[in-house]
Amino acid sequence: MRMITFFMIGLTVHVVFFLSIFDIYFTSPLVHGMTPQSTPLAPPASRLVLVVADGLRADSLFTPLPNGSSRTPFLRTIIEETGTWGVSHTRVPTESRPGHVALIAGFYEDVSAVAKGWKENPVEFDSVFNESRNTWCWGSPDILPMFAKGATGDHVYTHTYPAEEEDFASTDASRLDSWVFTQVKSFFRAAKSNSTLRATLLEDKNIFFLHLLGIDTNGHAHRPMSQEYLDNIALVDTGVAEAVSLIEDFFGHDGRTAYVFTSDHGMTNWGSHGAGHPSETLTPLVAWGAGVNKAQRVTESQPYEDGFLKDWNLEHILRADVNQADIAPLMASLLGLPIPVNSVGAIPLLYLNNSDQFKAESMYTNAIQVLEQFKVKMTQKKETTLPFLFTPYQLLTESKQAEFTRKARILIQLEKYNDAVSLCQSLIALSLEGLVYYHTYDRFFLGCSVVLGFIGWTSYVILVILRTHASLVRHPNLAKQNPSQNLARFCAAVAVAITLFLLIQRSPITYYIYCLLPVPVWYSVLKESGALSDLIRSAPSLPLWKCLGYFVLVAFGIELLVVSFFHRAMLTVGLAFLSLWPLLSGLFGKAKLRSVSWFLGCQCLAAFPLMPVVGREPNLHLVTGAGLLTLFTTVCYLWSSWRRTPLHPSDRRQFFSQMILVAACSYVPSLTHASLQQKQGLPLLNQLISWSTLASSIFVPLLSSTRLFHRLLSILLSLTSTYLLLSTGSEALFPPVLSWLMFVWINIEQEALLAQGVSRRQELSTLDFSANIDITKIRQLKLDDIRRSYFFVFFIITAFFGTGNIASINSFDPASVYCFLTVFNPFIMGGLMMWKVIIPFIIVMCTFETIQVATQLSSRSLFLIVLVISDVMALHFFFLVKDYGSWLDIGTSISHYVIVMSMTIFLMLLSVVTHVLTSKRLALWNRSKMHFP
Repeated sequence: MRMITFFMIGLTVHVVFFLSIFDIYFTSPLVHGMTPQSTPLAPPASRLVLVVADGLRADSLFTPLPNGSSRTPFLRTIIEETGTWGVSHTRVPTESRPGHVALIAGFYEDVSAVAKGWKENPVEFDSVFNESRNTWCWGSPDILPMFAKGATGDHVYTHTYPAEEEDFASTDASRLDSWVFTQVKSFFRAAKSNSTLRATLLEDKNIFFLHLLGIDTNGHAHRPMSQEYLDNIALVDTGVAEAVSLIEDFFGHDGRTAYVFTSDHGMTNWGSHGAGHPSETLTPLVAWGAGVNKAQRVTESQPYEDGFLKDWNLEHILRADVNQADIAPLMASLLGLPIPVNSVGAIPLLYLNNSDQFKAESMYTNAIQVLEQFKVKMTQKKETTLPFLFTPYQLLTESKQAEFTRKARILIQLEKYNDAVSLCQSLIALSLEGLVYYHTYDRFFLGCSVVLGFIGWTSYVILVILRTHASLVRHPNLAKQNPSQNLARFCAAVAVAITLFLLIQRSPITYYIYCLLPVPVWYSVLKESGALSDLIRSAPSLPLWKCLGYFVLVAFGIELLVVSFFHRAMLTVGLAFLSLWPLLSGLFGKAKLRSVSWFLGCQCLAAFPLMPVVGREPNLHLVTGAGLLTLFTTVCYLWSSWRRTPLHPSDRRQFFSQMILVAACSYVPSLTHASLQQKQGLPLLNQLISWSTLASSIFVPLLSSTRLFHRLLSILLSLTSTYLLLSTGSEALFPPVLSWLMFVWINIEQEALLAQGVSRRQELSTLDFSANIDITKIRQLKLDDIRRSYFFVFFIITAFFGTGNIASINSFDPASVYCFLTVFNPFIMGGLMMWKVIIPFIIVMCTFETIQVATQLSSRSLFLIVLVISDVMALHFFFLVKDYGSWLDIGTSISHYVIVMSMTIFLMLLSVVTHVLTSKRLALWNRSKMHFP
């Protein structure tokens, strides 16, 4: 098998493994075909006003000022006198779209929404807006349109400001909220003179939705502890008070208006959100008006151990916490609307001020609505599973469903309302558990199929390494052997049986891929099993104890890398061990200067995983310092290089121009942020420099000399310029330090090669990337090459996690892209942040390519070992995901599996592109007929 064919097959296999995690764990939980359920009794409210203060933390609203007063006097009065309050607990991801979907539709967004930027509807869903008679919305163009598109009919009216207004560099982001309040006032004033609009407003089941984005924008731009953020909260309180007064006047104080004030998510102290920190998941909820309980005084301690009641000086007022999805059925109950059919929330009865009968009927409606979802899900799974293989959810069989509903109905008729409520709450809990049971029904089956394919693929790669790149004793007739026809027939029969089984069950097309993929993979493994015979035959001549030692060390190293995904500090431990390698291997006595440089480089790099993650502690002076450090090391290298071999004039000019650009880019972030702090906006010149630097960073290195160190230095300078523009603090020092260690690694590997007795070692100063490869100098793999491959994987992981680019949306800080743009654009901002993450990645990749050339190895041989190591890590995370009783969080394990698979796919793509582009090298390999079996 030719190299390109092998890597293309490997790429396909890994893409399938990558996509499998989404099909197994992240399919949409929504079902359709349920009948809407509504309470038969008259509702307490005719209309509802929903106010969502985007990005508002619970503590920012509830915490009083040092003098005991409140920055939100209107809402504080509601909490203490006329309404009910509590904390709304959100779920990860704590982003705007999933938060609003939970609030208004009552279910938690599935991950498929990520692919559409959380602006479009990846799946159709019901919402309280859809069930209302009319809904008027004011606010952000990122949120409102998705509920209008998801509504049946034409009764959801949206009023949004231009997207360009969402500018982090704006003089005052609170103007976004002022715009909403102004529009609401204009709307009701216009309705007084518009008889048609007034008549529509006086109808029941109407909703008014105010989406306030200013707090979130100010939090991103200035942090939640800033005066801008806190002043915006005060502005919202004033605006809400004025809007409530206006609405009450319009409707004649009829007492039929309900109000709900909440937030979609919170925000960390460093101005980001997306993860599960309490500052992100705890949001305020305040409700008052028609049908809502007034503040209830308490004298006993309340069942909350978080200490917030004392901090907020609210121990004497009843606190009623809810899950975010509970707010949708609460609003539906207040208005008498059908509960959204996909809602998984339960009505928080502590908020309702109504009769016990109304509460019992509302809970019964809620229970039937959730039970309807369970029935549809159960029917769908039953229809696609063979009868003798179907295992129903035992706690809620069809007979038990009927018993639950019959008992609840009887209890309501007997006016035993409290018992009926308890029974309905139990039915809701069981229905939700049953929904999860059927939603994950095929998870074990699919997981086993993927694991079987994964193990087979890893085994095949190991066999390829043993047969093609290891110096083993070959069986003289092995090359002439053909795969057994019986084996081929058996594998074909297995494939047919699997296909028939999936056809009978009417399984999705992806099931065929996951279940059939292991068949050809294991066929290839069994076909290449002769390599094991070679290994056994060669065993007497192998240093078995040395092999065992390498195996134990690599296994320990892989485990260390796996743990580092959960605890970044483990990378520091790993770098501390790596720094001792020259001493333990005996290289220190032969290359003391390089060994000391290696030790110092590892120790300096080891400091970064111990630092706070990117964005928490911005320090633009460090960005400038990183630029100066890069210039200093460049000058030192060029001076030493010039003493050995004078630079060509064109190379001198290019390096000089790149150094000038690095110097400029080290000061642009400071100038940009100073301008933003003075609220003067993003300077056009800085923006032009940033975008031109980004565009040129990809092409400028191609203009430099192809001599090994000259090309690497040009790549470093070009990438560092862009990285500086995307930095806000200590992470700017990471590329220079990493590059220093990579240069030392290249040099010290030459010493290691000499220590192994390779007599045909080529001097690094004479190496040229464009030179033809001498096939006669390409050697077979040695045990030490396993160590080289592990170093590469370790440095790749360090490059990814070293500056805190954790597997979370939470690591994103908009301040990192302010040199390029300040108007909110998730796709461009996300792309820039992705490029920032990839830059250290590329530095390590270029170093590894250099080491392959310098150590006289074909790139495919070392890369196969890298593939095995990364696949073992991915398989490790896959097993962690399946271990539900593990101390590791399942969601974290999934995200880390996705990262490892993404990195593997990226490495494979880069490898294929490299071999396609280097045509001379590819042509030589083809002529040499060095093929895979």
